Amino acid sequence: MISAGETEVGEHWRFATVRESTGDELAAALSNLLALRGMSFSDVERSIVSSTVPQLSEQWTQVAERYLSHEMLVVGPNVRTGMPIRMDNPHEVGADRLVNAVAAYERVRDTCVVVDFGTAITYDAVSPAGEYLGGIITPGLEISIDALYEHAAKLPKVEIAEPRALIGKSTVEAVRSGIAYGFAGQVEGIVGRLRAELGEETRVIATGGLAQVVVPFIRATIDEVDDLLTLIGLRLIWERNQE
Repeated sequence: MISAGETEVGEHWRFATVRESTGDELAAALSNLLALRGMSFSDVERSIVSSTVPQLSEQWTQVAERYLSHEMLVVGPNVRTGMPIRMDNPHEVGADRLVNAVAAYERVRDTCVVVDFGTAITYDAVSPAGEYLGGIITPGLEISIDALYEHAAKLPKVEIAEPRALIGKSTVEAVRSGIAYGFAGQVEGIVGRLRAELGEETRVIATGGLAQVVVPFIRATIDEVDDLLTLIGLRLIWERNQE
């Protein structure tokens, strides 16, 4: 949440995405979060949403119309981002990936890559001219742990956490080590190949809720970690659609 006239994120919250959430349920969650900071719906003057779940975008716009008394901007094909998309089908680009790319390029103003540790791990490349070039998508940490639990009968469901050592002394620690070091190795390898193609000076910014689990184990590949990169991108896109 960014206050009127400000450029920095003032408040931010995280809560789980539930695909079946109704507008009223989302409004109740938002109301409770605002109340934690002594605020209410009347303090929200403008809003923008970026969602990879189409039905939730519709529900969020209903929240804005019914409870916030304004029209919510939805990041999509008809929204001005200021970033040309050099994909075979530009409409395929996930809204969150584009928002991250806009924020990263605004900061770097040169070739850059965003690594987003979410449900999937995505790598999004931006040219020195600020063009979205495309990216790479791999399964995320939680998906991988769920797959292990579902398909390997003797492996327990493991909570994502930092491993105590490289060599696990229990099954749980072995899985945690595999997740942390395995994904760290993936990031090192993919980013190395991206830099070989885009240029060794390419800046790499990590974001996403699970970045802190993997980034500490990555060797000299990530230049910066910014958990709020998506929110900054949303502000930039909102501003570009007010002209």
